[in-house]
Formats: sequence, structure tokens, C-alpha cells
Amino acid sequence: MRAGSGASRSPAIGSLPRFGGRKRKFVWICAFISGLTAMEKKLAEYKCNTNEAIQLKLVRFPEDLEDENTTFNPEYSHQVFGDDEVAFGYKGLKILLYYIAGNLSTLFRIEYTSKVNEKFDCVEADDVESKIREIIPPGFCTNTDDFVSLLEKEVNFKPFGMLLHTYSVHNEEAGEDITYQIYKADMTCPGFREYHERLQTFLMWFIETASFIDVDDERWNYFLVFEKYNKDGATLFATVGYMTVYNYYVYPDKTRPRVSQMLILPPFQGEGHGAQLLETVHRYYMSSPTVLDITAEDPSENYMKLRDFVLVKLCQDLLCFSPGKLMQGFSQEMVMEAQQKLKINKKKQRELAKMRRCLRPEELTNQLNQIDINMQHEQLEESFQQLVSDYRRVLERLAQA
Repeated sequence: MRAGSGASRSPAIGSLPRFGGRKRKFVWICAFISGLTAMEKKLAEYKCNTNEAIQLKLVRFPEDLEDENTTFNPEYSHQVFGDDEVAFGYKGLKILLYYIAGNLSTLFRIEYTSKVNEKFDCVEADDVESKIREIIPPGFCTNTDDFVSLLEKEVNFKPFGMLLHTYSVHNEEAGEDITYQIYKADMTCPGFREYHERLQTFLMWFIETASFIDVDDERWNYFLVFEKYNKDGATLFATVGYMTVYNYYVYPDKTRPRVSQMLILPPFQGEGHGAQLLETVHRYYMSSPTVLDITAEDPSENYMKLRDFVLVKLCQDLLCFSPGKLMQGFSQEMVMEAQQKLKINKKKQRELAKMRRCLRPEELTNQLNQIDINMQHEQLEESFQQLVSDYRRVLERLAQA
């Protein structure tokens, strides 16, 4: 053997040794892959699910800060942290976003047990703080003492705008009725612009395709739900949820309010606040002679179910839907009265009319018949059964109301 044959030297990464044949090449490749796998496992320890890492609170009392029962998590975080909803570079990551229950003054702090360092070649931790700062307005607290000082001033907070509706919900845990109020506000209300900037941050965590609106556009209306509660003998208000509505112009002298965003915060969901809010908003616009109809922007399935319940409930007040009329069966008179008095939008009919105006007869026929007739029957049956199920659910809920 010649000296310096290189038999004992390690090959460079990315190259294969020139000796030993296929068996040694295979062993070297396995070792290389094993090394990569070990590194991948090490890096995986520093990946955190941001839906779990983000901890939200609506704080009423100082003790809420340490009470895990007051914590809730986002449904979504992809609009801030990407489609995989992961933050890299931390172990035990906690992103604390605590809000004072009424005015929503915010505490923002990041905690973790360890963070990647220079031992990891070409790898650095995600800048979590910058990502959060992009969506929360400035002026937030970073330490608990400042936040608690603001909490002591919460007694001065009052709802914005005009009171539209007051209702109560029985709370089994508290053993009493809790009072709630719905207000209509706009950007002329002192302090509302800053409050809304804090409120809208919740959209990123609970509406999948949410976006912030242009608050300088005066055609926006804001509807807010608050809970009244007692603290040391004083009456305070906690934010429950809200809705934004945009008023489109309809020639020559009408408007078409379109619901854009609607959110009931998680601690209050399942208590009927969404139905109360939507019914109040509908009644507000129904009373205006300048409103043509009321629509919704890209409504979710849950919103449509809620709207069905609210509209059926409102139909009970109409003459055409009296018990005697209902016994006679469905009629065109019911359609006309519901559309005129409840300002129900005829979207599907208008879309078909638009197709008839824009397409030649043969094109329209192709559009309507492009699906195989058997498939149409299957889809119609599926839709019918779903509709029956939805109506049964609405009727059961009406019976309990």
C-alpha cells in the first residue's frame, strides 16, 4: 500500500469516497442520511404550533391573569405565521395577548424555555415579535404591572354610540340573568377608532380570510355587543362581539347594507349572542325606507344557518305567516311580504337574470345543462335533505326560544 493513499480520510460532504466499492458507498450514504435525520429531529424540537402558542384572555380582575380557565386560543393563525401555522426557533413558546375586557387595552409578551443559537448552522429563529406587532396597534403594555394599572381604570370605560337593544341570558353557573346591550357606533365617537383597532385584531385568529377595513370610509357601520357586570359595586362593560356593515349605494336613492364581518368572541359563543346581534341589525335596517335589501359578503355556512333562524323568527311577526295562513300552505304573497318588509335579498334570482341578459340562448342552455342529468338529481336530493335538516334545526331552535 502506498503512503497517503487516503484510505483513512473522511470524504467531503456532498461527495462519495473513491474506494471500497458499492458496500462502503452504501454504508457512507446511510451514515450521512442518519446524520441528517438526527439534525432534522433536533430542529423539529424547536417548532411550535402557533394556534397552541398564542394565548388570549379577556381580563376583568387581576386574578384572571393566572387563571388558565380564562385563556382561549385561536382557530387560525395562518395569516400571520403562514399556512403551516408554525413558529420555528423556540421550545415552550407562549405568545401572550391579554386584553382588558372592556376597552381592550393590550398586554403583549413572548415567553419560551429555550431558543436556537449559533450551534445551528444557517438557521435562525422566526421573528415572532415583529409578526405580532404588524397586527396589533402601538401603545400595548409589555409588563404586568402597567397592565394591572390600566385595569384599575376600567371603571371609566363606557360603550360607544347609540343603544339599540338590551336583552338578558340566564347563566347557569352564576345562577342569575346576565344583561347584554347592543350599540351602533361610528368613527365620530370619541375613542372608538383606537378601540376598533384593538378589536379587529381578533379577526386574524377567528375568521379564516379576514382583513382589516378602511375605517376612513364613512359608509361603514359598526354594531357592538357588551355584557354588563359588577365589580366592587360599580357597573362595568365587557366586549362580547361585533359586526361591520358596509352601505352600498343603489341607484337612484337606495342603499344596500352588506354584512362584512361578524364575530362573537369565544368565551361568549353558544349563548345566542350572534342571533341577538343579527336580529338587531336587521331590525335597524328594516326600519329605514331608504334600504333596498340586506346582504352578506361571502357568508360562511354558520352565518347562513344563523341568518335562516333569524329571518324565520322575523317572519313570525308578518301577517302572511300567521298560523291560519301557514295552514293554507306556502304562497307567493308570503314571498312578497318577506322580501318587502324584511328586506331579504333575491341574490340567486338576480344572478340567473344577469346570465339571461349576458348570454345567448344557446350559451345559457349549455350553462344550465352542463351537468349530467343523473348527477343533477343526486345533487338535488343531497341539497334537499340538507335543507330539510337545516329547517328542522331552525324549527327546534324556534321552539326553544
